[in-house]
Amino acid sequence: MTNPRFLYLHGFASGPRSKKGVAVAEHYGGRGVDIDRLDLRLPSFEHLRVSAMITEVRRRIGGDRDRAVLFGSSLGGLVASRVAEIDARVAALVLLAPAFDLSRRWRARLGEEGMARWAETGFLEVDDLTTGEKARVDYGFFQDLEAVDGNDGALPDVRVPTLVLHGTRDDVVSIDRSRDFAEGRRHVTLHELDDGHELVASLPWILSASESFLAAFLGSAARS
Repeated sequence: MTNPRFLYLHGFASGPRSKKGVAVAEHYGGRGVDIDRLDLRLPSFEHLRVSAMITEVRRRIGGDRDRAVLFGSSLGGLVASRVAEIDARVAALVLLAPAFDLSRRWRARLGEEGMARWAETGFLEVDDLTTGEKARVDYGFFQDLEAVDGNDGALPDVRVPTLVLHGTRDDVVSIDRSRDFAEGRRHVTLHELDDGHELVASLPWILSASESFLAAFLGSAARS
């Protein structure tokens, strides 16, 4: 069995150079572990597709005998969970404010009129956190998200050791579904942090907690 690969999955409108992604890579790099920060703006940000993200993550895990530990932030947390649900090569998860139940959250955020307008015009204007500018995301993103993640509120059926870190003051992705995800699952550890969605203030604690949680995997992955 090969040492696990460590992959970082960024959130919606973000990218591999996100502050959290860079911090995770630098922290673990200092301990001899390479973090591969994936670019999940696929096939492009304007035509973003969650199904394409899942395909890319599974490709980057490697061959049939390879394993991976996945870090996922927000949308990346949802993607990581859906990959773990279907791919036995995923050995463990670290989820930062995972965007569970995302299609229903989009509907609640935009309302019926907003959703109808998005479907009619074909595009929704959003803030692109990578460029710092306004950008468009097509309605196909939502249709693909709903096909992948469903609209019934069902949470991913994850069976691997999972650490969830979520802010109690998160006003983008409420902590409620992370609590639901952790409840009754002995392999899931939830830490509730006094922080918002970005979790920037909690980064030092997150890095320490994730390192402790992944100790068994880090021992075999660290470079000599």
